[in-house]
Amino acid sequence: MANENPQEGPFRPEWEALQKYEVPEWYKDAEFGIFIHWGLYSVPAFANEWYPRNMYREGSEEYKHHVATYGPPDKFGYKDFIPMFKAERYDPTAWAELFKKAGAKYVVPVAEHHDGFAMYDSGVSDWTAAKMGPHRDLIGDLGKAVRAAGLHFGVSSHRVEHNFFLGLGRTIPSDVNDPEYAAFYGPAHTWLANPRGTPLDNDFTYVSTAWTNDWLARAAELVEKYHPDIVYFDWWIGQPSIRPNLTRFAAFYYNVSVKYENHIGVINYKDYAMQEHSGVLDLERGQLGDIRPLYWQTDTSISNRSWGYIKDDTFKSPEFIVHQLIDIVSKNGNLLLNFGPRSDGTIPEQVQQVLLDVGAWLNVNGEAIYGTRPWRIYGEGPTKVAAGSFHDTDTANYTAEDFRFTTKGDALYAIGVKWPTKDEIVVHSLGQALGSRPVQAVALLGSDGRLQFEQRSDGLHVHLPAQPPAKYAYVLRVTF
Repeated sequence: MANENPQEGPFRPEWEALQKYEVPEWYKDAEFGIFIHWGLYSVPAFANEWYPRNMYREGSEEYKHHVATYGPPDKFGYKDFIPMFKAERYDPTAWAELFKKAGAKYVVPVAEHHDGFAMYDSGVSDWTAAKMGPHRDLIGDLGKAVRAAGLHFGVSSHRVEHNFFLGLGRTIPSDVNDPEYAAFYGPAHTWLANPRGTPLDNDFTYVSTAWTNDWLARAAELVEKYHPDIVYFDWWIGQPSIRPNLTRFAAFYYNVSVKYENHIGVINYKDYAMQEHSGVLDLERGQLGDIRPLYWQTDTSISNRSWGYIKDDTFKSPEFIVHQLIDIVSKNGNLLLNFGPRSDGTIPEQVQQVLLDVGAWLNVNGEAIYGTRPWRIYGEGPTKVAAGSFHDTDTANYTAEDFRFTTKGDALYAIGVKWPTKDEIVVHSLGQALGSRPVQAVALLGSDGRLQFEQRSDGLHVHLPAQPPAKYAYVLRVTF
């Protein structure tokens, strides 16, 4: 366990030692993964995955919905959704096949969300999907199916947020106050909250040593049971009280992953939770404005309103996802794309179609995505992304003048984000005036034959066919 022998291996639980970490090549080559938010919150399927917190907030839409649909929270609490969570149509093999068709190379389900219900077979909790509800190790079964499909498997833990998550239940008559359910609802501190419904920074001082050790034990258990290639952590592992055990976990996980998987694992962290070089930075629903020398990741959801399944949701288009993937990869990052399954284990049809459409584009153009690295510049054109977390839908529409660049071997890929109305396009960054090497050939991925081109002082002029070989974006393979 992480508590026992954190120094068995090349990594020690110190930031200086952890900063020697190097991101594995398989992860850099993968570029695209699937994220899954599935839990008890998919039963009410209302508002978003923060339903278990806000159903105890008097006056909120969730509270009103809960009382009208299920009754007051002292009569029907969050725990009472467990028997309704059956996952009776869950088919992990079918899920894995869909993810592979979507072009994903790794899969990261949430093993435990803020609500405290473990979706795996935990030995340190009775409140798990293996012992209640579906009576099945949902995470373990998916891991086997994903790896059988040739994909990498990871897990996500949001356990650290559970310390406060059900705290609103302390402020009203509710089952959160019943000692019988303390092991599920947790400490449930009645902390103040900022507008996002999360604890204020100055409340983090109340996190106890017992809680941080519990977090460490559960995180280590996930590693020992499932040997994940990736461990994704949500916000607040960077709290001062957590950070000592965070270094212990990181050293333990990196050492164990090398031992069992013959390659080092990946830890995804938010904001400043870890030191640079010690893991992989993740931006929630956001992108970067330029190439980041250190590898990074965006996580976003196909759903616009929630990470978990809710009724009457709206979804991003496959074109949006493809454009986001292209921009992220050109800037040295990966895209981790989320969806929320229904409580019965089925994947919404709209989500399946988006995934299949993204996969169809990658089937034609994946050469310019998988295994690539950034060029000397990420791209050209008038459209700049709105950089930072929670801005991914704020970017303006791309134009036919927008290109993003990737490289692999001797090839440079100029990815046109929008098919032009004219048959000639100009890639200005490849002009003779900018010192570009002489271009020897230009090919359009998904199309036979070489294209006619001319390299002038103002750029590389290329003549395109009448129709694109795939929807959403096209790729020019340029060789020098």
